[in-house]
Amino acid sequence: MTSPTDHLTDTHTPSGTEVAGDAADAPGSVTGRRRLGVHRLLRVLPALVVLAVLAYLPYVPVELPGILPGRVNGPGSLQLLATCLVVGGIALSYDVVFGRTGLLSFGHALFVAAGSYLLTISLSTWALPLPVAVLAALGLSTGLALVVGAIALRVGGIAFAMVTLAFAQAASIIVMRNPGGVTGGEEGRPLDRDAVPDLLVGVANAPYRYWLALGFVVVAWVAVTVLVRSRAGHAMAAVRENEQRAAVLGFGTYRVRLLALVVGSSLGALGGIVHALVLGGSNPHLTTSEFTLSLLVMVVLGGAGSRWGALIGGVLYTYADARLVEVSNAAVLQGLPDVVRQVLSQPLFILGVFFVVVVYFAPSGLTGLGGRLIRRSASR
Repeated sequence: MTSPTDHLTDTHTPSGTEVAGDAADAPGSVTGRRRLGVHRLLRVLPALVVLAVLAYLPYVPVELPGILPGRVNGPGSLQLLATCLVVGGIALSYDVVFGRTGLLSFGHALFVAAGSYLLTISLSTWALPLPVAVLAALGLSTGLALVVGAIALRVGGIAFAMVTLAFAQAASIIVMRNPGGVTGGEEGRPLDRDAVPDLLVGVANAPYRYWLALGFVVVAWVAVTVLVRSRAGHAMAAVRENEQRAAVLGFGTYRVRLLALVVGSSLGALGGIVHALVLGGSNPHLTTSEFTLSLLVMVVLGGAGSRWGALIGGVLYTYADARLVEVSNAAVLQGLPDVVRQVLSQPLFILGVFFVVVVYFAPSGLTGLGGRLIRRSASR
């Protein structure tokens, strides 16, 4: 026969154990902090592995026929990979404006070109040291983004896109007119190599330019990660989802959009600076609306609103644009009918078809499609 006291004791012991277990797993406990640390490490582990692999590529003397022009650590391959990384980082900066905040800007090329041209002009015309020239180019580009954003964000929707396009077109015309001989016109502006460290000049130093491009991607990635996880990043997401509801909730939508435009444009200007150092000068192609449209395609192709998506989309688009030119001239196409050969010899046509297919079958981009496939295989 059990007494009431025994009954209370029996029922109290399991519940007490359960409470103790819950307390041990709480976020503020030692176990909870350890699990949180492991979870965070697992989240950044893929990025660290990719970074380690990319950083080691200049030491890989392996040839990949048809994929890279020569050995992996050859000057041509490293130059191509460096260009892909720089453009991928620039696409990541555009994703802050378009993918994170929902602003369809057709003027992002303006700020990329501003960073590039201001660097080359600072080194050649103003004779500034490289660190001062970088700071001057970045500061002036950020100020330009603040002015353009303050004006363009007075309107919204397609009107905002048209205003940013007008600013970009005006800058492109100025660059092409070559006022005072400072922009170089259609030829572009070469980099003053005497003002640049020897490690960034010459064919033999291609690995250092590659690491510079990789360092820019890391900086852009970290900056976007910090921004996304901050209160400002949450406000940008709210504005993207529903601007009117965000305004009702008390968000200063104008300031949030302006912050997104300035941050994205500043990262884009930094990408333009690195682009000039990697390619040895400023290219007028950076000022065109075609470049901004390319960035839009890159972000949508990889997955808007995703760091991996913007980066992968930028790298793949740049790589395909460069390599398809060689494929279009390959001997294997010579035996095809004239109509087919002429169509396949146009890299933009192939990229356009690929983009349409991805958008139709994977509206969330390549990263979204990959995520769905991974989840489906895991559930099976």
